[in-house]
Amino acid sequence: MKLPYRAAIFDLDGTLFDSMNAWVEIDRRFFFKRNLPFPPDYPDAVKGLNFTEAAEYTVSRFSLGERIEDVTDEWLKSSREYYANEVCLKPHAKEFLALLRRNGVPLAIATSSKRNLFAPALQRCGIAEYFEFAVTTEEIGRGKAFPDIYLEAARRLGAAPANCAVFEDVVTAVKSARRAGFYTVAVRDDASLHEEEALKHSATRYVRSFAELL
Repeated sequence: MKLPYRAAIFDLDGTLFDSMNAWVEIDRRFFFKRNLPFPPDYPDAVKGLNFTEAAEYTVSRFSLGERIEDVTDEWLKSSREYYANEVCLKPHAKEFLALLRRNGVPLAIATSSKRNLFAPALQRCGIAEYFEFAVTTEEIGRGKAFPDIYLEAARRLGAAPANCAVFEDVVTAVKSARRAGFYTVAVRDDASLHEEEALKHSATRYVRSFAELL
């Protein structure tokens, strides 16, 4: 199998995990609890942000007068059970990861999610063993509008960006990775359909399903 890259970095939510609609529901409940209308642009506004950045944005934009720590704790409590018991992989994702590993491609995770959320889901879905490590935007200190997380993952994989693929589902992240010199694969997600044309133009390659890569 000849690939245009020697290492690969994967986002989780919306890319490997079919989870973005769940996050929208969690957000809806958050606003409902505060008797606020759910802004239609909110999911896009917080995509690519880590928990702290998203909380800072939310508290500031809606003048909530709440502590950042309390907002992030509430989100964590709402999402922990979902990740532990319900989140599932996108079709053919596991097959594709196994194929890459059989071909000697080292894999890493680059995510805005928290480790105590995604780690149990990786185990339950049976893909934890495929990855060398995971890097989070919280640990890096900046969101995916900046390529820092991909550069750090590539460094730890021992791969130059030009020889490394980044798999993402969000335009901001795809553009950031491609500007840094990565081979970028945009993965279709129902929550990002309104960005489909932008993803097609921004990424090195666009796929509607991992089945296209098998």
